[in-house]
Amino acid sequence: MPANMPKRVKYRKSQKGRNRGNATRGNTVAFGDFGLQSLEPGRVNARHIEAGRIAATHYLHREGKVYIRIFPHKPISSKPLETRMGKGKGEVDYWTALVKPGTMLYEIGGVEEHVAKVALLRVAHKMPVRTRFVVRRHGL
Repeated sequence: MPANMPKRVKYRKSQKGRNRGNATRGNTVAFGDFGLQSLEPGRVNARHIEAGRIAATHYLHREGKVYIRIFPHKPISSKPLETRMGKGKGEVDYWTALVKPGTMLYEIGGVEEHVAKVALLRVAHKMPVRTRFVVRRHGL
């Protein structure tokens, strides 16, 4: 069973859709003090999200708090290898989060900036999209 997936969904399978434009929601540091922001559109797999969570928590040694700002809602289906055309849409293979440029992926609070920077750099290596380190802007 995948680490991260919805408990229940209205429809088992979904169409591909398009991932256009920049993020207008979830694009600021809201919970922690430092964040990891996406710079390009893409799909972040449930396994990528879990790998990033583990990388951050291992580095922080139970200090601070890691906030995951994305959730894999979208089912991606695939047909088995060497299967002939037809016979309907394939079964759900994995779950993914659609990420737009500007989406905040992870946040960290309760640690120094240099510690958060290294932790989020380790997370960034696990991500399939280019990212950047951002700091919370107080007073805006």
